[in-house]
Amino acid sequence: MLSGAQAQAQSTSLRKLNTENEAKAWQSVGRLDNARGAYCTGTLIAPDLVLTAAHCVYHREAGTLVAPADLMFQAGLTHGTPAARRVVAQIEAHTGYDPKRGYDLENVRYDLALVRLEAPIPSHELDPFAVFAGQLPNGPVSVVSYGRGRSDQLSRQNECQVLARLERVVALDCDVIFGSSGAPVFTHLNGRGQIAAVISGGGTYAGHEVAFAMILPALVADLKRQMRANKPRPKAKVRRLGVGSNKSSTGAKFVTAKGS
Repeated sequence: MLSGAQAQAQSTSLRKLNTENEAKAWQSVGRLDNARGAYCTGTLIAPDLVLTAAHCVYHREAGTLVAPADLMFQAGLTHGTPAARRVVAQIEAHTGYDPKRGYDLENVRYDLALVRLEAPIPSHELDPFAVFAGQLPNGPVSVVSYGRGRSDQLSRQNECQVLARLERVVALDCDVIFGSSGAPVFTHLNGRGQIAAVISGGGTYAGHEVAFAMILPALVADLKRQMRANKPRPKAKVRRLGVGSNKSSTGAKFVTAKGS
């Protein structure tokens, strides 16, 4: 059952951020596009790391991970123009998520992924958002997302409510739709927003249309460990040197056995 305070709280409507100035504070939230034309929402949590939902990085039919090079992150996309654009170099979906299981509460708990960008976005250009270290607190939250009908610009719901907690899953009355998967749920307890949860999808709870999101701290720590363990090693570059050649990057000059 919902508490009286939660039931009486008023959520605001979703609003498009129509100008670059309106979107500026939220430009570290971006659109994560795949090569098939689908997209989700993702958020910079470090200059080269984007947090999103795990189901966004899988091929739905095959249940296999998308190739990193087939994902593109467009930070702060507004009217088709991004604040920054990067190709993805590495994908790590949480090992607790089963892409063949389907959409249920067990999968929602682990529906989180971290992608590493091919090149960092300098923090003086875009300031990454911090992940909230505690449990999602009581009180209002906000959500910034993309979605069907607003795919080329950020939208923000300034205030929506936590309705229930279900074993590391939270139900919220936030306005989400296709494309909003992976969107950050912000708490504003300590000044600038911190990401307290990530949207997995929608459903019903106690007769209400709700959005479901997962609690983050332990999952993000797991994903960072996975990313460090699985980070591709740099490939060695080999240059073949012909006999008598002095055209190498080392500047070495080959001489005859009789001297120069």
